[in-house]
Amino acid sequence: MTRMFTWVVCLFVAVLCGCDSGYSETPIASIEEGEEAQRVAYRRVTINAPAPAFRLIDLEGRAHFLRDYQGKVVFLNFWATWCGPCKVEMPAMEALYQDFQSQGLEILAVSVDQQGAAVTRPFKEAMGLSFPILHDSDYQVGLTYGARTLPMTYVIDRKGIIRQRVFGARDWNSQEARTVMRTLLQEPYHAPSERM
Repeated sequence: MTRMFTWVVCLFVAVLCGCDSGYSETPIASIEEGEEAQRVAYRRVTINAPAPAFRLIDLEGRAHFLRDYQGKVVFLNFWATWCGPCKVEMPAMEALYQDFQSQGLEILAVSVDQQGAAVTRPFKEAMGLSFPILHDSDYQVGLTYGARTLPMTYVIDRKGIIRQRVFGARDWNSQEARTVMRTLLQEPYHAPSERM
């Protein structure tokens, strides 16, 4: 009876949270063309619209606001330590970060683990990750973004506009992914002038 109950709970969590089974065959540059018709019960962001603001806490207890990254290309990734495909794509994300951080790329890996730093800190150390790990343990930011499966990635341009939404794990170190990032990083950006 207990084993059956555990199996049912695991199945419910997998269906509720959704964990993509692995790499998708959909090219990164063409993600979104056929997906705009899909709807979810939660508020959903759209491509070419401003990314919703958020405030999340990192492993050191510091607050991160999306507005702090204006002028950078933001790779916003929703993930969890228990999600197999999330683990698979992390090394490629780290390689991308190492190569493009100095050009203005910022990766914000948003963990939805309810245990927070207790599980994400050892995960980050074991994987050798250098990009920030943020926590969304109540899944409020995930719901705002409509991240209904894990991993789910949003690529936000220097002006704060969502340019890509990617369902599932990808090889972020592929030539195609690098071309997309390089293109976004080369787009002209002029910081808004401050008014007095």
